[in-house]
Amino acid sequence: MQTVAYYQLERHLADPEFRLMLDDLIKTKQTILSSPAWFQENHANAPLTCVAYFSMEFMLSEALPIYVGGLGNVAGDQLKSASDLGVPVAAVGLFYQQGYFRQQIDKYGNQQALFPYNDPGRLPITPLRLPNGEWLRIKVSLSGYPAWLRTWQVRAGRVKLYLLDSNDPVNLPMPRGITGEIYGGGPDLRIQQEILLGIGGWKLLNALGIQPEVCHINEGHAAFLVLERANDFMKENGTTFEEALAVTRAGNLFTTHTAVAAGFDHFSPSLMEQFFGDYAANELGFDFNNLMALGRQDSKNTSESFNMAYLAIRGSGAVNGVSQLHGAVSRRLFQSLFPRWPVGEVPVGFVTSGVHMPSWDSEFADELWTEASGKSRWRGELETLEENINHISNQKLWAFRNASRNSLVHYVRKRLEGQLTISRQTQEMIDTAKNVFDPNTLTLGFARRFVTYKRPNLLLHDEERLIRILTNQERPVQLVIAGKAPPFDESGKTLIKEWIQFIQ
Repeated sequence: MQTVAYYQLERHLADPEFRLMLDDLIKTKQTILSSPAWFQENHANAPLTCVAYFSMEFMLSEALPIYVGGLGNVAGDQLKSASDLGVPVAAVGLFYQQGYFRQQIDKYGNQQALFPYNDPGRLPITPLRLPNGEWLRIKVSLSGYPAWLRTWQVRAGRVKLYLLDSNDPVNLPMPRGITGEIYGGGPDLRIQQEILLGIGGWKLLNALGIQPEVCHINEGHAAFLVLERANDFMKENGTTFEEALAVTRAGNLFTTHTAVAAGFDHFSPSLMEQFFGDYAANELGFDFNNLMALGRQDSKNTSESFNMAYLAIRGSGAVNGVSQLHGAVSRRLFQSLFPRWPVGEVPVGFVTSGVHMPSWDSEFADELWTEASGKSRWRGELETLEENINHISNQKLWAFRNASRNSLVHYVRKRLEGQLTISRQTQEMIDTAKNVFDPNTLTLGFARRFVTYKRPNLLLHDEERLIRILTNQERPVQLVIAGKAPPFDESGKTLIKEWIQFIQ
């Protein structure tokens, strides 16, 4: 859609058959959005009117590249599921001019990072306007100077995602680049991005007149929201900051996704002083050292850095991991915040992450599940799904698996051929890409970020054994390996290179 010529659009719209199909799609969409969904039918009198969902990234579609990986997938899928079910959600994120980098592997196995520009005029987003037609802008103070944030809106069915963007001509050059790359730069840039998300995001909701009962903090990046929400309550009700925090924390929910302490964002005392010294004194009327204590394991250790996960925990009424096992891991990770508590009683629960099934169903899967359970199978209660799917014959399931594997093999060949061409490999190697993989062989996929703590190279620990498994004549296996290393993570890039060299 971003590259199609305008005359082609006009030609298609002039085609009665195409126009009829398009009109039918629009009518179907309008009917779905105007009809009561599961939440309205089952919880019509619920006191919940809005959940504000804060996240550093959202993966709604490849058409809006403002995401990196798992965290964005979960966030995007939960928004789409909320839309299908009619759950009242308003989401807040950042609009990145370059998003996350595009990966290219050169002939030596080195990852190259490319940063194409996200042209807002070609993306499914629209500016938020004031009644007089002016762009809605939010003002946030960063270390003493103002940063103006342009605001955008994305529609995901019934749900709206609001995005903040610092690339405004009214800003000085430095703040304009804050929302350039997702997770870009060092701690100085990261803390500013998280200030825009947490503090700027809450200000945006106020400007739109949105008053959520619950704020969902998806990972610790948005934890500064805790401070600004309490700040608002304090000024509206004439309380102290401590009282405001005690009241508002009941409406904050923190979901942690990280399984190791190294995965949490930390900011040095000097960096926190630079960005929050005046904020604590002038906005919160709160001692800066007491503010730092909210993000420290030992409140008296003035040299300890500020941990965003600790702030999120102390500022939220409920905390959860993303699986039963992760909940147990998280209770051990955060036990130090609850001295003398048994590990099993540390207040961290779990809600197992799911996916928005219609986004992930293949054409073959959708056909099979529709036959068994109907087209709206994921948009309500799920009690009968297992029974319905159990009635599918083994023959149909096996045919579905074979069709899916064939599709994957075809895709891998095409993708590998393109990758080898771009990396200027020999024609002989490029030609081999057209025949890699066997559609009748057990195929396993490994797709995740290439960082050391995820151990993507564990399979290479014993290369000879892996080769024996892959080349077993009776029970062969083939692997699809995918993933990016962060652009400044040299150890992660080395892991990719090791796999490329093993494959070659």
